[in-house]
Amino acid sequence: MSESARILVIDDEESIRRTISMTLQHAGYKVNTAENGRQAIEKAEVNFYNLAIIDIRLPDMNGTELLTTLKETTPRMIKVILTGYPALQNAVTALNKGADAYIIKPVKPQELLRIIKEHLDKQRQEKEYGQQKLAKFVETRINELHARELGISSNGTGRA
Repeated sequence: MSESARILVIDDEESIRRTISMTLQHAGYKVNTAENGRQAIEKAEVNFYNLAIIDIRLPDMNGTELLTTLKETTPRMIKVILTGYPALQNAVTALNKGADAYIIKPVKPQELLRIIKEHLDKQRQEKEYGQQKLAKFVETRINELHARELGISSNGTGRA
């Protein structure tokens, strides 16, 4: 991305927030943190984030509850669940509630960066594709309106 992606790290353990933040900042990302779900929701309401890394166990709510809330308020944000308590049911629930990835602690920095880069690249491509489709739609609509002004029907046979 030409502009640094913005990432929100949500974990109740300060040492984990600090370690992940430093890793991401060193890689060139803009990072903000929250220690619970309420703080994360407040920050996501006033700031744009490309991606959120969410601990599955937060002091005020479960990470999957936060996923549901963030999915409703910021549907295009990539949401990555991070857990020290891996369980198949947790993974299934997280993915069903909108998680884009599920990572088990302790996560290796290079693995975390790889997963983030893959998802941000996909997000960028989807945005560019959407912009191209919008530009094509606008161009087509302008041509239709221009043709109507000139009295040419859409099939080119005369008045519309």
